[in-house]
Amino acid sequence: MNNTPRLSPEDYETRRLKALADYQILDTQKDAAFDEIVEAVSLICDTPIAVVNFIDRDRQWFKSEKGLGVQETPRDISICVHALLQPGIFVVPDTTQDARFVNNPLVTGEPHLRFYAGAVLKSQDGYPLGTLCALDYEPRELTQRQRFALQALANQVMAHMELMRSHRIQEALIRELQTTRQELEALSSTDSLTGLLNRRAFDQRFQQEVAMIQRGAPSGALMLIDLDNFKHINDTYGHQSGDHVMVRFIELCRRVFRQYDVISRWGGDEFMVMLPRTSPSEATHVASRLHQQLAVTPMLTSSEAPLYCTVSVGICVVIGTSTMDTCLSMTDALLYQVKKEGRNSTAVQAEETR
Repeated sequence: MNNTPRLSPEDYETRRLKALADYQILDTQKDAAFDEIVEAVSLICDTPIAVVNFIDRDRQWFKSEKGLGVQETPRDISICVHALLQPGIFVVPDTTQDARFVNNPLVTGEPHLRFYAGAVLKSQDGYPLGTLCALDYEPRELTQRQRFALQALANQVMAHMELMRSHRIQEALIRELQTTRQELEALSSTDSLTGLLNRRAFDQRFQQEVAMIQRGAPSGALMLIDLDNFKHINDTYGHQSGDHVMVRFIELCRRVFRQYDVISRWGGDEFMVMLPRTSPSEATHVASRLHQQLAVTPMLTSSEAPLYCTVSVGICVVIGTSTMDTCLSMTDALLYQVKKEGRNSTAVQAEETR
């Protein structure tokens, strides 16, 4: 039963070619499964030539062939094109006695084909894509058993192609699922505005750093940064401008901190930075560089006068016995100290408490 819609010849051919393209079979490498089917056709039909071919726009392309020795031929001399229009097995007992093929170059010249039998390869929606065919240099006929076997093997060709397509679809779905999972993981571990790690993800990274220190890595430093008077910025310039300031600040931080330093948005206007293999004094130099860059880099230029921001910073040491709670308590206390003394400064954990 042909389930294809009634279309003009041009529209029908367009859809047929689209169906063929969907299988992604043209110009692919040799495949043992197709080669074995071709060998079986040659043995069962007792013919020196057997091929699996597909009819493209301007050519007949052979996925597998035995005895022909070519990869493709022009479509306008293809015998298989006629098979696409016929129901069941298309047999030409003697091409020299058939008006359609008597002057065909493949008949009058090399390889001097005299016999043709082909079973149409149809897509699931009924479009003929090509044929599985047997050819000979001598006139002949097929027995009913040979006809049945040729059709059964053609069905196996399409079953294999459907399996290949299913595998491609499955692989594409797996890739899509992996991409979606990665995106969801990123969303669950990052701040939507800045793209920085959120608290949960940063805490995991902190645990990893402590574990590395326990295995012999140098100690690190933890830096808690507060954007001074950020509420005033939101109240004065609006939340959209406040978001812009936040993004600009992170861009500046990425220039100040090293690539392997880990920056997290800890709260509304607070940021936590893990500095691996960094002493408190080295971290203090980094904080000083941040203060200097903020002094010369406007965070907002759309207002009447450029807006410059300052930060208050608390720094503590991270060692093998550190916990997130103890470090957070320490940096919070240091940050409170800086704010109490007027902001725009850095406080470092005292030597005797390290």
